[in-house]
Amino acid sequence: MSQPFRQGRHYCSELWNGLSITYRDERLEMRCPGKLRTLSNAIHTGGLAEADVIVNWKVPLNYSGTDPARDAAAQLKQWGYEPDRTIGLLTAAKLTHASVAEFEGDRFKLLCLTTAGTRNAARAGLPRETFSAYSAGTINTVLLVDGRMTDSAMTNAIITYAEAKAAALADLQLMDPETNRIATGTTTDAVVVGVSGNPACHAVHAYAGAATTIGNAIGRLVYETVHEACRTQHES
Repeated sequence: MSQPFRQGRHYCSELWNGLSITYRDERLEMRCPGKLRTLSNAIHTGGLAEADVIVNWKVPLNYSGTDPARDAAAQLKQWGYEPDRTIGLLTAAKLTHASVAEFEGDRFKLLCLTTAGTRNAARAGLPRETFSAYSAGTINTVLLVDGRMTDSAMTNAIITYAEAKAAALADLQLMDPETNRIATGTTTDAVVVGVSGNPACHAVHAYAGAATTIGNAIGRLVYETVHEACRTQHES
């Protein structure tokens, strides 16, 4: 676990050859050595898709765009990315405070990156004021797996991510100011799960719950990166 962009601009994976993250003006750019099968709620190219670039775009704290999907597509095009091969996320968090962690386990390699802005922290499961527009804030997490997973296991990984994120926020005592209860996330969190399908890994992971080898690793890395990114977000 580390925050490489507090001192530098480039991070190369220690485990996955060719996977890199670059801090550019107003964005973090993750480039993969091959096309990934992805599952996400990303504002651009969300759902099930294929991509080899993931961009986390920092918008101003007062961003109030009525069509963030259109804004993201236009910005990615302006930067020169191939729209059909790029996942686009929006955040108001400090990109310099992104937390990165890696792990090699049972026929998989895993990299997790989290950026965290918690101005709109919220607790799921309670009545609250709701809205349809995008609000600045957001915990964005990208989970990249060099290995093989079924689509069901990718969905399971998102459940494990959500549980680990909520656990980290509980341990940080991060409060939802509207309900005065511990937050489980923010109102605009996003997650990307990307899987290489590397045939050299042989086995296909069919589950990713907390008691599986891959699910346990996902939970630990999500917890660590969410905790670090949230804990340090107000530091210089």
